[in-house]
Amino acid sequence: MFIGFDYGTSNCSVAIMNDGNPMLLPLEGNNVYIPSTLCAPTRESVSEHLFRHCNISPSDEVGKQILRRSIAFNRDEGIDLVPEDIVFGQAALELYLSDPRDVYYVKSPKSFLGASGLHEVQVSFFEDLVCAMMANIKQTAEKNTLETISDTVIGRPINFHGRGGELANQQAEAILIRAAKRAGFKNIAFQFEPVAAGLEYEATLNKDQIVLVVDIGGGTTDCSLIQMGPSYRAAQDRTASLLAHTGQRVGGNDLDIFIALKQLMSLFGMESQSSSGIKMPLLQFWNPIAINNVEAQKDFYSRQNLMALTRLKQEAQEPEKLARLLEIYNETLGYSIVRKAEEAKIALSDNESYLAKISLINENLEVNIQREQMVESIESPKSKMIELVKEAVTQGGIQPDAIFITGGSARSPILHQAISQQLPNIPIVRGDDFGSVTAGLARWAQTCFK
Repeated sequence: MFIGFDYGTSNCSVAIMNDGNPMLLPLEGNNVYIPSTLCAPTRESVSEHLFRHCNISPSDEVGKQILRRSIAFNRDEGIDLVPEDIVFGQAALELYLSDPRDVYYVKSPKSFLGASGLHEVQVSFFEDLVCAMMANIKQTAEKNTLETISDTVIGRPINFHGRGGELANQQAEAILIRAAKRAGFKNIAFQFEPVAAGLEYEATLNKDQIVLVVDIGGGTTDCSLIQMGPSYRAAQDRTASLLAHTGQRVGGNDLDIFIALKQLMSLFGMESQSSSGIKMPLLQFWNPIAINNVEAQKDFYSRQNLMALTRLKQEAQEPEKLARLLEIYNETLGYSIVRKAEEAKIALSDNESYLAKISLINENLEVNIQREQMVESIESPKSKMIELVKEAVTQGGIQPDAIFITGGSARSPILHQAISQQLPNIPIVRGDDFGSVTAGLARWAQTCFK
């Protein structure tokens, strides 16, 4: 049996073909989307969980070393893992929010795939994270279908990291392949996420069109200019109909991060000064919320940085604000801050203002965010997204007949307006913001594995 597998930055979903149409499968309760999150007692628990409770062995010697160290660490800490200790999806987020300090939590491992400068140990650990999530999803899907799932088409962005980074793309694909094979998939293929979304839109066309697919996901924005319609639908090779591709690692998560930076981090001392009148270093406020940047997270939560933050508090004109920054460090609150920014972004799509509330140990903070302030905050990532739209049309050398927008951030009226301004008088079509890619991947899987 085959599935289309959208291993997304924000959410994961899978679909099968049912009577000629894609059908998404429930993955968490009745929900067909499961947040791309994992929560465990310790970082070291993931590798041991795969080995002890999933019967999944490491794929190479580096993985074996990680496993041995993980088991030794957990024994030293008195941790005896049971299967229920590793939690996924919304349950993982709720467990993290209930006590951020005492758990290991990771959101969007996909954001780290293809990152430059990763050591072998980091690559192997990310493989374990992806494998654990894939194994959980595969097992759940098999329970719902009562069949063994052996084949899958996995969606991938145009570029996992940056522009033109083919080595990064190869690294990311290699991690996904190894993780998927360890999770139990036998035959694995890839399809570009915007192309997959386009295939789902194509199923509705009764005449040929040139379609610009704009997929604004949690981690990346990808654009494909594609010839679509009845003349192309049955083709097993769509290479000739793909007129242009652009993609960059900028997505919904970046919008959230910039809102957090511009609207929330002043509560923690950003733009404040030391007693000598020097501004606090910006990186100390960027790094904790840069949740899609391995090095930023590593630098902020390092033991060395704790000393730096302590010195900043001692020298600050407003030490109470730097005390809050220290609480972010001690309680690992970076994800929580970005989560509050995401809630603001969603609310401000329909409202003129939003009162963001942040609970700390000894105080509750509030900040009123206006829609105009949110729009100003996201100007930098929004401009990068629109540049990708413009570049795809320029590369293709032809105007599209329609623009098909999909992805979790496709709901944003601000982004819709920006795309309309860039390409006026071209109809914008909406599909299933979260499900179009998954459905298209299932259609392509039928082509690959029939």
